[in-house]
Amino acid sequence: MIDASSMINDNNTYEYFVYFTRYILPWLICLVAYIIGSIPFGLILVRLSGMGDVREIGSGNIGATNVMRTGKKSIGILTLLLDAGKGAAVIGIAYWLDVSPYIAGACAILGHIFPVWLKFRGGKGVATYLGVLLAINWIMGLVFITTWLTTFFATKISSLSAIFSLFIVPLIGFFVVGSYFFAFASVVGILVIFKHKDNIKRLINKEE
Repeated sequence: MIDASSMINDNNTYEYFVYFTRYILPWLICLVAYIIGSIPFGLILVRLSGMGDVREIGSGNIGATNVMRTGKKSIGILTLLLDAGKGAAVIGIAYWLDVSPYIAGACAILGHIFPVWLKFRGGKGVATYLGVLLAINWIMGLVFITTWLTTFFATKISSLSAIFSLFIVPLIGFFVVGSYFFAFASVVGILVIFKHKDNIKRLINKEE
């Protein structure tokens, strides 16, 4: 004999599960992605190495490029790897829980650029963007790296290399990956380029 009450309970449980996965889980992933992205590895590593506050050095940025200006290249490289790694980790979580990697990746990059712990004054997001790219589509990650290296070897200017790479990735990505990737890379790329506004002014004035 079929137990009607157990069937009702099973149906309720399924409905709750569907509601949670459809409406609650994506927001939770966004929050987790933002928190992971907001971890200021550059600031933490420079302090742990006894060199004070990286925000008082060079450009005042917490990213790998400014960490390099402390003279500790190993700390700068580690910052680059960790900032990229947190972006890739967020994409791994998104895939595991079947949530849009584009939304999760955008939240991680927003966390890096606007960390609540640092009064929303974070890094420029290039390394985290790269980590997200490599995890979503490693080919596009290699496109970014190749473009950055080629531009840097030609100009010796890190900011220009990043800006040009951010411009190239969406264009190639439209044909290689598709329209969703193009939209993601374009919107996030514009934000990261905007964070380079001071660099752009210096480039125009030939002071970079």
